[in-house]
Amino acid sequence: MLKQYLQFKLSQKLSPQQIQLMKLIQLPTQAFEQRLKQELEENPALDSGKEEVENEYDDLDNSQDEYDDTETINTDDINVDDYLSDDETPDYRTSVNNYSADEDEKSIPYASGTSFRQHLVSQLNTYRLDDEEREIAEFLVGSVDESGYIRRELSDIMDDLAFTQNVYTTEDKINRVLKIVHQLDPSGVGARNLQECLSIQLERKEQKPDVALALDIINNAFDQFTKKHYQKLMQKFDITEIQLKDAIHEIERLNPKPGGSYAGNSRVVQHVVPDFAIKIVNSELELTLNGRNAPELHVSREYNNMLKGYKETKERTKAQKDAVQFIKQKLDAAKWFIEAIKQRQQTLFVTMSAIMHYQKEFFLTGDERKLRPMILKDIADEIEMDVSTVSRVANSKYVDTPYGTKLIKEFFSESMTNDQGEEVSTREIKTILETVIDEENKKKPLTDEALAKILKEKGYPIARRTVAKYREQLDIPVARLRKKI
Repeated sequence: MLKQYLQFKLSQKLSPQQIQLMKLIQLPTQAFEQRLKQELEENPALDSGKEEVENEYDDLDNSQDEYDDTETINTDDINVDDYLSDDETPDYRTSVNNYSADEDEKSIPYASGTSFRQHLVSQLNTYRLDDEEREIAEFLVGSVDESGYIRRELSDIMDDLAFTQNVYTTEDKINRVLKIVHQLDPSGVGARNLQECLSIQLERKEQKPDVALALDIINNAFDQFTKKHYQKLMQKFDITEIQLKDAIHEIERLNPKPGGSYAGNSRVVQHVVPDFAIKIVNSELELTLNGRNAPELHVSREYNNMLKGYKETKERTKAQKDAVQFIKQKLDAAKWFIEAIKQRQQTLFVTMSAIMHYQKEFFLTGDERKLRPMILKDIADEIEMDVSTVSRVANSKYVDTPYGTKLIKEFFSESMTNDQGEEVSTREIKTILETVIDEENKKKPLTDEALAKILKEKGYPIARRTVAKYREQLDIPVARLRKKI
């Protein structure tokens, strides 16, 4: 039996311009500057900076071509006035006074000095190594990651030495050279795991009783130490609580990531550039958009002159008509880009302004308990925009507040009802949860069930599994791992 099905599918297709606008909105300040630079390089009709341009081509769109219909290129829609401004500063730049004066802060600092690898290789010069040993040592140093570890099996390193360096050796030889690498600074570099890293550092310390006990614990009871089974450790090593506490203190002073402590790591130090700033002026909130988001753009003078020349030419060639078509495309692109930047600025400012007023109590006091429950839809409904647009602003932008620079998405949180029937932010509950854990007795940390009971007494009736979820979101370990002696 033949059956026929009729299926209706509703879909919305975005134009390339709309997609590009969404991408522009999503960009934070520094990435936006790179995108702007790229557009200026690719579109010769677009210029940046202040430039006063006279509107000399009011009648350009009324000019007549002297060609037949098959040859003529329609230039009726080329109106240069759409791309120019009578003022030195484009109108979209000064439409509202909400830009901060920080356009010049564009440098990205870099860490100076030699690289981590160069620092390690230079130390090898102080050891007597034959040619093969030196090649192995340099290869091992090259395998050290940013944290200072070699996270590869010696068998894999042996194979790579044979295939890439033409060095045929054994795992025993590599292991002997690795012991030399372990003597380099910073202490613990070249370790293959955390246990070995801590052990190397302890071996290089003066072997006082506390250090010797700490080394014994790391080498022979590492699993029990990481799980904080302190009673088992005291029984295993026949030690008192004070001796164990002193040994743990020695371990806590070690560096679990020796590579990260090297200042000359030659990695880019890129600071967060706030996209907005909120200040309190006369007990009122004042919002500004980072001035670097408001570039001054206009159509280049050179392109204006080209259009003027085309208008005044009586005998027009095919090449000239092709040139005008090219100019038209670039002018359209320039006009669209300027308009897109204007829309981006308006979207950013309107969205952040709505968030600021929604969370007014927090921005006036800095008290996270004053954060209202707020989801993307709340702001989207307020400004009559799509939820995805609000998400693009919130997920990648920072705001400078009197209480530090914050990621905007941190102001969003779901709600729950307290014992008085009032809606409160989950952020408020997390803040209280953090406070309770900070004040707990670290010898007997509170379980999730105990935390849930305390929160209920404070007026927040939430389940144990919800407490566990919030605790994990705050990167707080379970009670057993918070235990101290």
